[in-house]
Amino acid sequence: MKLENHLPDQARARVLVAAAHADDEVIGCGGTLARHAAKGDAVHVVFLADGVSARCPADRASVLQKLRERKEAAAAAHRILGIQGAQYLGFPDNRLDSLPLLDIVRALESILEKLAPDVIYTHHHGDLNIDHHITHKAVLTACRPQPGMRVREIYAFEVISSTEWNTPGIEPFAPQCHVDITPWLDKKMAALEAYQMEMRKAPHSRSPEHIGALAAHRGMCVGVAAAEAFMVTRICRYAKDER
Repeated sequence: MKLENHLPDQARARVLVAAAHADDEVIGCGGTLARHAAKGDAVHVVFLADGVSARCPADRASVLQKLRERKEAAAAAHRILGIQGAQYLGFPDNRLDSLPLLDIVRALESILEKLAPDVIYTHHHGDLNIDHHITHKAVLTACRPQPGMRVREIYAFEVISSTEWNTPGIEPFAPQCHVDITPWLDKKMAALEAYQMEMRKAPHSRSPEHIGALAAHRGMCVGVAAAEAFMVTRICRYAKDER
C-alpha cells in the first residue's frame, strides 16, 4: 500500500521525525519529508543523541567542534528538504541504554506538547544501533494512545548500516507501506551530500550508491522508480474524521 492513502486529509499536517542522530532522518525518510514539505505540511525533527561523543569521548574540544559541524550539516540538509526546524536533546551518543527511559520520554514529551504532531516517523525497533532501538521505544512510550493524544500515525523507517546489520531473527524490517519519492529523490540525495562526513565509499552499506539503489529497489517493489519503505506502527482513525 502507498502511504499517501493514510496521511491525514487536512491541507497542513504536522509531521515530526524522532531520530537518534543527525543524518538518520535523511537516510530513513528524506524523500518522504520533502514530499510532505512540498504538500505544505509542517515538518520538524528532534534528535535524541548527540551523534558524536562516542567517537571522541575524552576530547571535549573535538566533541564541541564536531557537534557544530553536525548541526551545520543538518541545517543545510533541512533547507534542501523543506524541514522547518530541529530540536537537539543532546543525550550521549550510543549510550541511550545507560539512561533511565523515563528521562528520555519526558524530554520527548515536551517536544510533542510544543509541536503537537499528527504524524511521527521514527526508527525500526529491531535496528542494531542501540540508540535507534531506544528512540523507537521512547516514541511509543511518549505517544501512548490515551484520550486526547493528537498523534494519529507512527511509521518506522529503515537506516542502512543498522537495520540490515542486526541478527536476522531479531525483528526484521518487513515494510507494509511504501511512499513514491520519485520526484523528490534528487532532493534526498542532495541532502545526503550535506552529511558527507557520515557517508562512506561504495561498496560500504552507508554509501550514496547504496541509498540510491535501495530507493530503486523499494520503488520497483511497488511499480515506481523510487520509494521509501516503512513499517506501520500505528494508524488511528476517529469517528469525527468521517464527518
